[in-house]
Amino acid sequence: MEADLARILDESYLDRLSARSVAELRSSRAECQAVENKLSYLRRLVQGRHDIVSGEIARRAGGGDPDDFSELVGKLPDILSDRIRGPGGGRMPTSFEPGDIRGELVDRLEALDEAVPLDAPGSLPDEDLAHAARSLADLEQEVSRLRRTMFDCIDTIENELVSRYRAGEARVDDLLSGH
Repeated sequence: MEADLARILDESYLDRLSARSVAELRSSRAECQAVENKLSYLRRLVQGRHDIVSGEIARRAGGGDPDDFSELVGKLPDILSDRIRGPGGGRMPTSFEPGDIRGELVDRLEALDEAVPLDAPGSLPDEDLAHAARSLADLEQEVSRLRRTMFDCIDTIENELVSRYRAGEARVDDLLSGH
């Protein structure tokens, strides 16, 4: 994912869009959408873990016993449903299957998973939970920033495609017939 991401984020990726064929534009858009879909999936994984860690921190702050993990488990439906609809316009994913996600961002999430086992967050001291919450929040912000950049790339390509349709250089019928 990150090799594709680095290539797409290189300033030359969007150079000379007007010289590209409609098929090349569609291919570039699909490539950007696939990377954004992986980032979206990764962000959901990070958010879920952050929500669980934050839920444990809040439970403890409210007087919950760190050794009573069942209390946190009972609150998981509420904790994990908190972000059903986030701020912003949102976009419908082009696919619900992100495919293989790998790279430094995923490695960072896995390292946090090892540091804060979600099956036993009560076994960790408060300061470790607080550190994990900050680290997860930082990772979520980074992934969200990358997603916004991908949306900008997709929008730029789509704007070029729309201008082609308006100028008659591309036809909707071509989409339906696979050209």
